[in-house]
Amino acid sequence: MQWPEASQGVFAISVAAELAGVHPQTLRIYERQGLVQPARSDGGTRRYSGDDVERLRLIAALTGDGLNIAGVKKVLALQQQVAKLQATIEQLEGELARSRGARSR
Repeated sequence: MQWPEASQGVFAISVAAELAGVHPQTLRIYERQGLVQPARSDGGTRRYSGDDVERLRLIAALTGDGLNIAGVKKVLALQQQVAKLQATIEQLEGELARSRGARSR
């Protein structure tokens, strides 16, 4: 059996809520607030991916620690920014290593 990609929406709202440890209504609130954007089936049913569930777990942990929705949004934005910066650093380190390798020849 082959499992779906982590980004593929496969979980119904009730399953995603259970996996994330929150109530389905909480997922609807998170969606309205722009914290998560689940895929939709042809019939309009929400379909959450494994990546969505991981994000929901993080959101639940942050709100459990006392952050409000605005704080959660800021943390998520900062995490995204850090990931982009890390990717840029890796790219620049690769270019630097290639440049150093070319000079030593």
